[in-house]
Amino acid sequence: MANWSDPRVGSTGFGSAPARGQEAAYDAGLRSYMLSIYNYMASGVLLTGIVAMLFANSGVAEQILFGPGPLKYIVMFSPLAFVLILSFGINKLSTGAAQALFWVYAAVMGLSMASIFFVYTGTSIAQTFFATAAAFAGLSLFGYTTKKDLSGLGTFLIMGVVGLLVASVINIFLKSTGLDFAISALGVLIFAGLTAYDTQKLKSMYAYVAGTDMMGKTVVMGALSLYLDFINMFMFLLRFMGNRD
Repeated sequence: MANWSDPRVGSTGFGSAPARGQEAAYDAGLRSYMLSIYNYMASGVLLTGIVAMLFANSGVAEQILFGPGPLKYIVMFSPLAFVLILSFGINKLSTGAAQALFWVYAAVMGLSMASIFFVYTGTSIAQTFFATAAAFAGLSLFGYTTKKDLSGLGTFLIMGVVGLLVASVINIFLKSTGLDFAISALGVLIFAGLTAYDTQKLKSMYAYVAGTDMMGKTVVMGALSLYLDFINMFMFLLRFMGNRD
């Protein structure tokens, strides 16, 4: 990034003291910005988990999620609709509307993820969750602190996500256990990389949105990106660590 675009860059000599003050203010603002993103993301994951457990224990979840009828497809695909609305309509939404859609999305995702409680044991789900949380924390810290530019890696990883989607659709018809294992392994690696990449990208974006009207929306979209990284890494890892009922 060019120096002129970084508000931390100041003069030297007689201007060194104000520059240090500006840098301290910038770093404090950056920490607050990133903390807001992590708070939204973690709260979204918590809401998803609570809704998933409550729905799974409601007595109607199994009938809806595994029974006949269109309702299960509505539950399955409605999270995608919210992601598309947030991703493509963020410029037209107010900050409050974007925040509300994020919470609704997290709750709807919980309805969809309730199915894992009928497939895997509660102990293995908990173990996988904590393993994912530890991995996410380490990868996000790496993305935040590394001096290496990860932008090139991001392009490769996004292409990998597209490949995962194509392979998953193909395997619906092939039902290959070998391909399923490969998809799961690649899924964990791809979303682990995206966690570091997205963290670095969000950190660098602060210089452009600090003090603007886009700050609140950027926090929401940043939380959504990290939320998706966490949830996808958890789901792919669960296919390895999960013990089936």
